[in-house]
Amino acid sequence: MTSINRIKLSFMMFLEFFIWGAWFVTLGTFLGSNLNAGGSQIAAAFSTQSFGAIIAPFIIGLIADRYFNAERILGVLHLVGAFLMYQMFNSQDFAAFYPYVFAYMVVYMPTLALVNSVSFNQMSDPEKEFSNIRVWGTIGWIAAGLTISYVFHWDSAESISSGFLKNTFMMAGIASLILGLFSFTLPRTPPKANKEEKISIAGILGLDALNLLKSRDFLVFFISSILICIPLAFYYQNANPFLTNVGLENPTGKMTIGQISEAFFLLLLPIFFKKFGFKKTLMAGMLAWVLRYALFAYGDAGSASWMLILGIALHGICYDFFFVSGQIYTNARAGEHVKSAAQGLITLATYGVGMLIGFWVAGMVTDNYKITDGSFNWNMIWLIPAGIAAVVLLLFAVTFREKKEKISGV
Repeated sequence: MTSINRIKLSFMMFLEFFIWGAWFVTLGTFLGSNLNAGGSQIAAAFSTQSFGAIIAPFIIGLIADRYFNAERILGVLHLVGAFLMYQMFNSQDFAAFYPYVFAYMVVYMPTLALVNSVSFNQMSDPEKEFSNIRVWGTIGWIAAGLTISYVFHWDSAESISSGFLKNTFMMAGIASLILGLFSFTLPRTPPKANKEEKISIAGILGLDALNLLKSRDFLVFFISSILICIPLAFYYQNANPFLTNVGLENPTGKMTIGQISEAFFLLLLPIFFKKFGFKKTLMAGMLAWVLRYALFAYGDAGSASWMLILGIALHGICYDFFFVSGQIYTNARAGEHVKSAAQGLITLATYGVGMLIGFWVAGMVTDNYKITDGSFNWNMIWLIPAGIAAVVLLLFAVTFREKKEKISGV
């Protein structure tokens, strides 16, 4: 890969995740504080991510893989996304906002696969080269959070009450416009699929890998992956509103500690695999969810603020030790001809079905524990997902039987 292409791909990854981090983290706070949305409405807004994840394979499989260069589709989708962000910025109530956020997620979620396709197409050794490119995405997400909290202070109590938090959509829209135009300068990534080849909906959705579920251990892992997305949804939907509500200063900036942790524990993951094996690594990830929510339940913005910070910092273990480990495990268990289908199946199950259920449950619980003065019983809101994660951990520990086999890639 040439140096100029490495720079282009790194900038592409930076903007891709800067855009997502620029508005998604503070979405719950914005909807509740500025559009007076209830828990169920906020859950509906976050659920658009799941619908986008379900629809994305069709856009990639039916269009990107068959007819048009990936970088051109990437550019068009981000230009459309910039317009939708502007419309979200201008929305005055939830009824006007929701159609735009739904449409945005439908066009954004496919870009996550497209940036990977553009990157892999330029690499001779993706296993060694990709991480150096992908890390700029994490840096982009962190930069967005720090910009919101420490440059513009849009997540301060005064700015939120003044309606300035909506500027996050304008910032994301400008970044989306830049990436949309920049995408047309990226290295050419032509479609690889045969246009005349028969289209298989089962193949597009990853259903060709369903035979893996005949194995008891993979079935247990598959079900656990769906169930653990329920507590995960609580974090995405409620973390920023919670930290804002309890008075933690610069909450969005502090939440970037989670992304720093994610990058750090990603480096430690191979060590844990070799020393403790797949089952114990996954169990450590699930246990981290229990501990994180217990810390949130009993922490505060005063003398116990360290509990909130530690809960945020556990994100690396929560995410890497379960979801990244699961991707590696899925790759190892799948046959050579269904590796891509197996990854698609897990993505559909987690970010599609699992998160969809999770956001619905989180919205229902949040509404149930809303106090009449507009505040929330955060103790119970966090103890419930902690309990769910604990049950999933127990069921996985009892029912999963790890085979003594080498997990490739670690």
